[in-house]
Amino acid sequence: MTCPECDGRLRKRGTETVCEKCGLVSEEDAIDRGPEWRSFDDDDTDRRRTGAPLTRSRHDRGLSTEIGYASGSDSYSSRLTGRKRRQIARLRREHNRARVSSKVERNQIYGFAEIRRVHALLSLPDTVREESCSLFNSAQSEGLLQGRSLEGFSAASIYATCRMCSIPRTIDEIVDVARADENELKAAYNALNRELGLPTGPIDPSQYLPRYASKLDLETSVERRAREHVRTLLEEGSIGGRNPSGVAAACLYKAAGGENDPSSITQADVADVAGVAPVTIRSTAAELEER
Repeated sequence: MTCPECDGRLRKRGTETVCEKCGLVSEEDAIDRGPEWRSFDDDDTDRRRTGAPLTRSRHDRGLSTEIGYASGSDSYSSRLTGRKRRQIARLRREHNRARVSSKVERNQIYGFAEIRRVHALLSLPDTVREESCSLFNSAQSEGLLQGRSLEGFSAASIYATCRMCSIPRTIDEIVDVARADENELKAAYNALNRELGLPTGPIDPSQYLPRYASKLDLETSVERRAREHVRTLLEEGSIGGRNPSGVAAACLYKAAGGENDPSSITQADVADVAGVAPVTIRSTAAELEER
């Protein structure tokens, strides 16, 4: 961003964008986009009028309305007669049916609900949920869901988003909480990666270390030594083609003492946490021994 008058650098100060060189105000935004009211915890009234924010995790972006269920002694529903209650129930049922106009939207509702469920169980950031639903929608627009399970694409969307955002989550961790098995997830992920060209790259093994160290009840000093082992392997380019989860587990095993310390963790324990075979731990630990 440069000044249109003197080509100086522009800097945003408060609500104005000012040139550092000549002082020209190129843009101005004095609008207060916050609410014009204040809310307090002890206030019984709710002044919000805009409803929930827009979200990609719902097929209608959260714009549709619902006929709710009011409760309380002073609520309107408590004063309705039996005939009026039945009428409201029929209206609510027909309204929910009218929200879904096609099979595409019905599949989106089911797929997005599965994504939200897996996202909650894995305690992932909200951005992962939004991007996963957007990726699921892109796959549906490209016709990739035909002949494949919705559960597999929901799980694969979360796994692909974690890969793109460099969030350390393995396939086994997602399969444990998803309604899809490993084969369904891999088939859907391969279709996403092949047809959509996902910008996925290898995950840094050091990102697995805090979680694995916590599960193995290891001290901070062990995690710090394991991080140094990972850095050494990265600098030497020795982890190409290796499972980053297995590399992280092997570095923790080596940092904890390995075979030289009988009281330390075993290869089987580390392999079980990382979801890899003990031979993977053994081969990486042997490579660290040579250095």
